[in-house]
Amino acid sequence: MIDHTKSNIERVSVHYVGNKNNQDELRLSKTLLDTSDIKLRELLSKFFLTPFSFPEFYSFTFSNQDYTMNPLFIFASRVFDSPKTLHANSKDIAKHLYESSVHPQIKPGDLFVVYFTNIIIDEKHTDAIGVFKSENRQAFLKLDNNQDDFLIHYEDGINVEKLDKGCLIINTSRDSGYKVCIIDKSNKSIEAQYWKDNFLQLKPCKDEFHQTKEFLNITKNFVTKQLAEEFEVSKTDQIDLLNRSVEYFKTHDTFDKKDFETEVFHNKEIIKSFQNFDETYRESHDIELNDNFEISNHAVKKQARVFKSVLKLDKNFHIYIHGNRELIEQGIEKDGRKYYKIYFEQEV
Repeated sequence: MIDHTKSNIERVSVHYVGNKNNQDELRLSKTLLDTSDIKLRELLSKFFLTPFSFPEFYSFTFSNQDYTMNPLFIFASRVFDSPKTLHANSKDIAKHLYESSVHPQIKPGDLFVVYFTNIIIDEKHTDAIGVFKSENRQAFLKLDNNQDDFLIHYEDGINVEKLDKGCLIINTSRDSGYKVCIIDKSNKSIEAQYWKDNFLQLKPCKDEFHQTKEFLNITKNFVTKQLAEEFEVSKTDQIDLLNRSVEYFKTHDTFDKKDFETEVFHNKEIIKSFQNFDETYRESHDIELNDNFEISNHAVKKQARVFKSVLKLDKNFHIYIHGNRELIEQGIEKDGRKYYKIYFEQEV
């Protein structure tokens, strides 16, 4: 968790970064932004930092895995070593983003580079550099009272409730590429990944959040895609396995792979199939996971949302299965109609 309630904005630079491929312009400001107004600073802090309360952490990398060659790592290190150089380095960051903005669907926008102090992470106070891009302007109505009359007009501006793209570079773990968290509200097509992959060039940190998230994701893929190809399983059986998987992570503080396989899958043949799938999946997706790790409750809550426990029957019924698999039975009538029998003690 990141606590930014006592943080301070020390410096802010703003530039306009267009789409290079579309021959948009790159406009670099000459000086820092004036943020002396207290109300403005409060709004900026809300706009920039609120989305990062419970982040997933990444670290900088590069094509040869040498994070020290990553442009953002270089620029951030210069600023952390000398915060007064923020504006000069923000221009280099803007130029780098411009060079990365070559896909025709990438939107132009305003780039903010911000230096924060007194960010609290893992109960330690530190500094951070924020790089934020606002791509979508909105119309705002402004009502003025002039004696007995009212005047209304509109202005185009930035909605402080909606941050389009952002990253927060925390001044910690420098010897492994810093801790970095990101926001990207654009569509998730391959073309839209330029922010994370081309501009920032990040890889997930090997922390408990990453370990928990990735293992749950592997389990979900096995149960929903691979299991039915090798074994005769019903949709209710698949949902039961997904529920047991999440339940294991919710009821344990630490993860043990052998213990997980036994509790969730029971069957030795299914366990063997899962082990093979797990090994192949890790290799093909270049994922490094430990067989024992501390479980991240935040990652469990986040992943549990995509573990669907809904049994869809034609277009007539949806059955939500959250618990005991033994309370639902499947059958077929003599005329070929399929049915489910559900047992319960109380109608709520």
